Amino acid sequence: MAGEVIYEVKNVSKRYGSVVALDGASLKLHAGEVVGLVGDNGAGKSTLVKVLSGAHDADGGQIFLDGQEVRWHDPRQALDAGIETLYQESGLAPHLTVSQNVFLGREKFTKGFFGKLGFLARKQMEEEAHHDLEAVGIAVPASNRAVSQLSGGQRQAVAIGRAVSWAKKVIILDEPTNHLGARQAGEVLQIVKAAKAKGLGVIFISHTLPHVLEVTDRVVVLRLGKIVKDAPTSLFDGDTLVAMITGTITELPSEKKSK
Repeated sequence: MAGEVIYEVKNVSKRYGSVVALDGASLKLHAGEVVGLVGDNGAGKSTLVKVLSGAHDADGGQIFLDGQEVRWHDPRQALDAGIETLYQESGLAPHLTVSQNVFLGREKFTKGFFGKLGFLARKQMEEEAHHDLEAVGIAVPASNRAVSQLSGGQRQAVAIGRAVSWAKKVIILDEPTNHLGARQAGEVLQIVKAAKAKGLGVIFISHTLPHVLEVTDRVVVLRLGKIVKDAPTSLFDGDTLVAMITGTITELPSEKKSK
């Protein structure tokens, strides 16, 4: 059961010159809920993700976190507030180990003389990284292993696991199963479910519609910068979801019956 609304945008708009990327988009996300964000190329998904993650400032509209209005000036502010975003490019450093990647930008140090910071706490970070990844169902051979030695699926799993382990409130996943095989994609979907069980709000962006139907509680459809449908996933199947994305239909069969 989804909890309170933890993240919300109201009437958000964004233009790039004469191009309207977002046109009055409104979206709510509850704790312990996975929302699928879908749409054709150019629908506005990437722009909305960048507004939610603090990478872009909206031209109009409001953003609320835990009911309080916020305004992000850069992604670090959103990160510090507990919002983690994983873009299609995982952002892992292949020459570093798994644990170093998990703690990248958040390194832990031992205490040196006179209370000053000493050396990197490598052992502590390896143990904590192993525990955090294991907690969301990621089996990595060793946290001290270089990321360059991992398979594509393992790298993606580490990237998502890092985001899940650090997220305090919201995790935004942009095409997390892209270019993965069936087994590897299945593992990633299990991680999404683990994030939900942890009580996080998850925004799941994907062109792979069967994955959207499998893992989400609600689907939000964007078309030409506008949200044209926001409904429980149970009301969609593959055909109706494609038809809604392309604009072939504007109402779901269940909505027509209720009129």
